[in-house]
Amino acid sequence: MGINSFFQLLVPKDKKFYPYFIQVSENLLVGSELLVELMKCEDWEKRKEIIHKIKEIEKIGDDLTHNIFDLLNSSFITPFDREDIHNLTTAIDDILDFINGTAQRFILYKPQEIPVEFLKLADLIYDGSKSLKVAISLLNNLKSSEKIKKECIYINEIENVADDVYHIGISQLFEKETNTVELIKKKEIYQTLEKATDKLEDASDVIKSIIIKQS
Repeated sequence: MGINSFFQLLVPKDKKFYPYFIQVSENLLVGSELLVELMKCEDWEKRKEIIHKIKEIEKIGDDLTHNIFDLLNSSFITPFDREDIHNLTTAIDDILDFINGTAQRFILYKPQEIPVEFLKLADLIYDGSKSLKVAISLLNNLKSSEKIKKECIYINEIENVADDVYHIGISQLFEKETNTVELIKKKEIYQTLEKATDKLEDASDVIKSIIIKQS
């Protein structure tokens, strides 16, 4: 390795990491917006188009995740703790995985009707993704720590609301759904949506950890 190449490895990688963080958060926001569209859509042909788009967004997310991990493995200096970078990236990737998992279950199971709680959970995932994007966009500025904390607190509140919506939905499902097959299908979709909100909270917790370590 030449001396110039060696010293380049020692240069802080902030300028390379942050664009990726922004990209993964923006990609997540697109995926969560498509999820809301899916829950509102009543035409199966249009649903198929949305589901295909979600799959493409999930693939983009996988590629960005791999790029971040490759950069992490090749960098001596990182903008913050390596484990936090890994955990934040993984949590965002997991959110997209569960969004895509929900979409794929739609095409496989074709639920006869869409419970209102499906849309409520999708809206909460979208709102949480918006707050996550704001928090991530401010990570390179320690002066914005209070603003970041505010977004993280909101994400935690969203997860709490999502738990309530999930439990109400499951309760209504067991009370009113007389078709056992439909019950099983919808229950699994509920669980996948709820897991996405859990991963949003995981991402928020990592960001709070980053702020504490940088303060």
